[in-house]
Amino acid sequence: MVQRRIKKSEVIEHNKENVAQELIDLATVSIDDIVYWDDQGNVGVKDPKNIPRAAIKAIKKIKVTPTKAGPQLEVELHDKVSVLRTLAKGSGLLEQQEDTDRPSVVGIVMHGPEPKIIDGEIDEEKINTQGSGEDPSGDVKKEVE
Repeated sequence: MVQRRIKKSEVIEHNKENVAQELIDLATVSIDDIVYWDDQGNVGVKDPKNIPRAAIKAIKKIKVTPTKAGPQLEVELHDKVSVLRTLAKGSGLLEQQEDTDRPSVVGIVMHGPEPKIIDGEIDEEKINTQGSGEDPSGDVKKEVE
């Protein structure tokens, strides 16, 4: 059982570009690549020579049922949603980003303005000490000439 899985994964690994292309082909085919309809609403399957190879691969079933009004045509394609889901998962589109749920952490360093002396001097006792926080005029001694 394990050997079979290893062998399958090796086959897929060696052919992953082909596998991806097959999935892309299935995901991008359109029904109008396979059938035609005219102005009167008559529908029919196109000549196989005019159907792209990728579209032929996407056909799951074609069924013609005879009725009194004429043959009834049913064309079923492989499930496009599941193919698109497989492609999205394989390309990482469905993986949730881990960092998007976390808050950002930002470090902020604030620097105040450099002190200016206007018509005065700095009181030497107040240098390198904390201000009172109440009245800034008491933190710097002003002397007017």
